[in-house]
Amino acid sequence: MSSVLPSFAAIQRRQRVHAAVRELLAEQGFRISMDAVAARAGCSKQTLYAQFGSKQALLRSMIDEHLDLTTVRLEDGPGTGNDVRGTLLAFAMEHLAHLCDPSVVATSQLLTAEAHQFPEEAKALYRDGCERLTERLARWLASAMERGLLKQDDPHLAAELLLSMITGLDFERQRFAVPHRRSLAARRRWAEFAVDGFLRAFPPAIGMAAAAADAPSKPQEFQI
Repeated sequence: MSSVLPSFAAIQRRQRVHAAVRELLAEQGFRISMDAVAARAGCSKQTLYAQFGSKQALLRSMIDEHLDLTTVRLEDGPGTGNDVRGTLLAFAMEHLAHLCDPSVVATSQLLTAEAHQFPEEAKALYRDGCERLTERLARWLASAMERGLLKQDDPHLAAELLLSMITGLDFERQRFAVPHRRSLAARRRWAEFAVDGFLRAFPPAIGMAAAAADAPSKPQEFQI
């Protein structure tokens, strides 16, 4: 029992710290400090440095948490059921739900406005977030291509194309304070349109397509 409690306490502390970072990024942008995070999370600055080492490592830890949630459907590979469409739809819905979160919208607007003042921090945030998300998706697509579930092509370019299709113009709508896809129904409709368009561009090999057509269909369920 005693060995479990410290781990549980550490998890709770990490969650509080991550929540504090998300809140402060929306309020302060790149000016966020370790002092502010410690005060918001209810811990000491020494504790933050002991656990994370630096502000950049703390930001990377928070981004890792988001990436794990967004890409959880991709972790097991294309799967024995060959349900490429279902997996990509689930991924798209998770990604769109994150992009439409009000705190994420506020953070994106503030960080975009400040990027020219903090170029190194902005580049690091892009590398830790966008580039790593693209890399995870590219690995999954490469595996699907190797198995004949998708047409062979450059998986990194395909990943960037799919992410662009999923995002659409919502970033631009958010940036200019224009209504975007807030509702679950609107996000699902767009996710299906984007994923189906992507799959038409990267159809599976003929044999795999025939096998998928003969397989019993299952209703799609989205959990976000």
